[in-house]
Amino acid sequence: MFVKKLVDLASKKPGSPNCLKANDINPRLVFHYGIPAGSISLAYDSIQKILAISTADGRIKLYGKDNTQALLESDVAVPSKFLQFLENQGILLNVTVQNHIEVWEISTKKLSHVHILKEEITSFMVMQHSCYMYIGDSLGNISVLKLDQEPCRLIRMQYNIPFSASHGNTSDVAEDNAVMYAFPQPTAESRRVLIIFRDGLIVLWGIQESKAIFITGGNTLHSLSPEVKKVTSACWACSYGSKVVVGYNNGEISLWSIHGSSTPKEATTMNKQELYAAQNIPICKLNLGYKAEKVPIVSLRWIFGDGRASRLYVNGASDCGSSNSFQIILLNENAESRIIKLALPLPDCCVDMEIISSISDRNKHKLDVLLLLSKSGHLYGYDDSNIEKYLLQCQSKSPPSLPNQEMVKVPFGESTITVAKFVTDNSDLSSSMDQDRAPAKNFPSLFPIYAKEKDGDNLYSTHFSGFAKIKNLYITGHSNGAINFWDASCPFLLLILSVRQQREDDHSLSGIPVTALSFDSNSRLLVSGDQHGMVRIIKFKPEQNSAGNNVFSLQAATTRQGCSQIIDSLKIIKVNGAVLSICVNLGLGHLVVGSDEGYVSIIDMEGLIILSQKRFSSELYTGIISLQFENYRLHGSEKNVLFVALKDSSVLALEGDTGNMLSSNMVCCKKPTKALLMQILDGQDISAHKSYVSDATDLSKGNAIQDAIPKQSLLLLCSEKAVRLYSLMHVVQGVKKVHNKKKLHGICCWASTFHSPFSDSGLILLFTNGRIEIRSLPELSLLKETSLRGFTFSSSKSSSNPTICSSSEGETILVNGDQEILFVSLLFRKEIYRHLDSISQIYKDVIPINEGPASGPTIHKEKKKGIFSIINKDVKGNKAKLSQDTEAIDSEASIEELSAIFSTANFPFDIENRENAAIDENDVELNIDDIDLEDPSTKPKGQNILMLNKRVLNSKFQAIKGKLKSRKVKSTDNSGKEEHVDETTVGSVDQIKKRYGYPLAGESSIPRMAESKLNENLKKLQGINNRTTVMQDTAQSFSSMAKELLRTTEKEKRSS
Repeated sequence: MFVKKLVDLASKKPGSPNCLKANDINPRLVFHYGIPAGSISLAYDSIQKILAISTADGRIKLYGKDNTQALLESDVAVPSKFLQFLENQGILLNVTVQNHIEVWEISTKKLSHVHILKEEITSFMVMQHSCYMYIGDSLGNISVLKLDQEPCRLIRMQYNIPFSASHGNTSDVAEDNAVMYAFPQPTAESRRVLIIFRDGLIVLWGIQESKAIFITGGNTLHSLSPEVKKVTSACWACSYGSKVVVGYNNGEISLWSIHGSSTPKEATTMNKQELYAAQNIPICKLNLGYKAEKVPIVSLRWIFGDGRASRLYVNGASDCGSSNSFQIILLNENAESRIIKLALPLPDCCVDMEIISSISDRNKHKLDVLLLLSKSGHLYGYDDSNIEKYLLQCQSKSPPSLPNQEMVKVPFGESTITVAKFVTDNSDLSSSMDQDRAPAKNFPSLFPIYAKEKDGDNLYSTHFSGFAKIKNLYITGHSNGAINFWDASCPFLLLILSVRQQREDDHSLSGIPVTALSFDSNSRLLVSGDQHGMVRIIKFKPEQNSAGNNVFSLQAATTRQGCSQIIDSLKIIKVNGAVLSICVNLGLGHLVVGSDEGYVSIIDMEGLIILSQKRFSSELYTGIISLQFENYRLHGSEKNVLFVALKDSSVLALEGDTGNMLSSNMVCCKKPTKALLMQILDGQDISAHKSYVSDATDLSKGNAIQDAIPKQSLLLLCSEKAVRLYSLMHVVQGVKKVHNKKKLHGICCWASTFHSPFSDSGLILLFTNGRIEIRSLPELSLLKETSLRGFTFSSSKSSSNPTICSSSEGETILVNGDQEILFVSLLFRKEIYRHLDSISQIYKDVIPINEGPASGPTIHKEKKKGIFSIINKDVKGNKAKLSQDTEAIDSEASIEELSAIFSTANFPFDIENRENAAIDENDVELNIDDIDLEDPSTKPKGQNILMLNKRVLNSKFQAIKGKLKSRKVKSTDNSGKEEHVDETTVGSVDQIKKRYGYPLAGESSIPRMAESKLNENLKKLQGINNRTTVMQDTAQSFSSMAKELLRTTEKEKRSS
């Protein structure tokens, strides 16, 4: 036996020229269309109009304008914890459950950097229009990270907010110390950040002051009640940052008022008790029914009403998916008014929500859409304007109807795909690639609300002009009985023809699922079978004129003018059981149909007569999964032999004319397993060896009878657990002798054969866990192995399993229900799909904010009250232009000031402890620049501002003063009044500069400031020296006391 194995291995010759090699294989996902399976979170760039959806397996799907789509795949397949854009900067930040922060560049679709944190990240917030972000951890600390553009990476800043400084109560339970949210305060993003802890404490933190400005909420409220509630969600409820809404795990929703001190000087003089509000209670509590059912509030979103009542979107985590799990209320300024709410019924609980604006440029008016992501991974859309309209008019005499719910799904109409075929013709690939087709932006949007804005339908089609010019033809059979033909030259499928099966009584769709398809492009013959055993033979005309409609009914097809231009003939016949496999022999004019009840029916297509019908039963699995005709030399003459594969992995041979068995025995397996594929090959050249095959393989692989029979023709049989090769001679004789066998590790759910341009054949196997194996034929050696993320397959009979089909060149299309379509290629060659680069280009150039389109959830912000606010009040000239100039200068100054603050360690000892910096005391070198002589309790506001920043601000003061003087000179009508205004303004500028410690015009203040600073440092050094002397004296006294105590203790021991 051992010698026989060696002989078999030696005879396989893996290096033979007809053997497929690993260098010929390049399995890859070419394009992903639709909503990825396992979606868990959403993010949106309101300026670039980019929507991101993350999955539980490390994928991120991007959707941009003009129907562009792209898929990002991380190296580690772990779920996302937080997902957020750096808006208008082409950067997407993804925080995983492993506390890794991934930095994705959208323009290149590459992962540029991964920042790893030791702490458990519990909150993540980007400070928009900047490169900074707040990271909150489970210990209650907040770190600041900065995105360095070149190279694109994250840097940890020196500035931090420790738990002891912000919260202060270190005796609380550790799990309640986590920072849940860190919100930059609107209109004061660079000066204030609102920190919300899990225990309910709300702290307004002054960034420049590096201390708490305002504190409310927390455990003081919980002490009166035995119930302990924890924060689960929060959001701002005011465009000025004076109100915040907080949701808790017990279903409670509270509206809190945030009071910040007007000046930093007032904040530094307030003690801990004075920081608490006079009324440490929320403004109001919203009773929406969540608390009665103890439903945690998962997420909150507040939208400004743009002159009308604002809205609050509330998402409760109800496992049962109740009708009240997601509600929208009008959040009026008057808290005593009655709550007006709208409950959106969902089939499943909502895990995330987002409001997006019009993605397509063809909409002239802005259209906002509320997107809700369900736990099952489905995405639902609502027109947000209809929601607002309903809330405003529901109390009227004629209330509007409820907003319609639209599910985001692939454009296959109202039915799902049950069976599919993919036929590719790449003989003239270069010319087909040059042919232009409608650009992607002309196709309807994946989001149905946008699609209906233009076409009113979510299906894009064109006039049918024949099959000759179509290089990639995708044919689908549907659950409602329809058969669609698609042009797949681009990953956006284009419907070219739809054939529908109608009822005879009311001409409606039959509603009977199509279960089997067979199509021959040369003869233009389509054969379909449905679940009720109806077989339809459709012959198309060779040349079709462009008709006005591309949807045709099979009911009385030959009598209707539209159908007569397309269909040459239609024949219908019924067999027993649901049709599973179809095989056509054009030379004999025979059609063979296999059913799920085990019947094999041989039909004469011309006379529509059943020549033979036999049943082959099985104890475990019943059904005929594959049929194939083959010319075989038997008893000195060639005969048409029909090879049959049963679902239990049994194979047998029948006479092609009569259907009689050539042997009394079937070739069976010891342990029956579910069969997936049967294919006849010669082991040398599968493409040259033409044969008639069933629908389990592709007719495009050949349909002409080969006269010369190969010497070693083999039968390939793939099952869930093994791949076997039998000799055709042994199958005809009924002898169970395996030529080659390979046991599979795992359960295989789909298999298909393919060949390279050099006629080398291969086998592709797809497993239930998404693993893909590519093996050579007939050696069955493993060439490449990869995986398909997000792929799931259930062993039970369920319609949710994906529909998979492959062409003879290995081009594979996988349709996962109505959610997504995956285009997979196997060979090293030029892509067969057009427009891949253009439809994957998500990120455009940076859009100027004042020129770019307005975002969906617009928040109208109050003008920032910086040091230029006094000038804006006093100047009476061109207020609009001056306001823009001062705001731009204030914003730039704030960013520069913020950079200086974040670059300085405000709590250096805390940073050292957190980073566990192990430094040898002997290696420490004391530097005079490292000594901080400032008293932390009396830090001035500008302590962290560099001298360079003062110079920049000084130059900008001079520029503004020059503008004011120029206005005074140009004004001639009211010169006296203008002069008074200018003098007052200049005086105001000088007063501001003097107040905040900046030099006045014409002063040589830098030497004075240096001298003053030196004197202050000398005084502080002298004070430090005095304190050090006192501490040394005290230490010596303690030492003497300790020695005396030691002597006394020793005397007592001796005496005892």
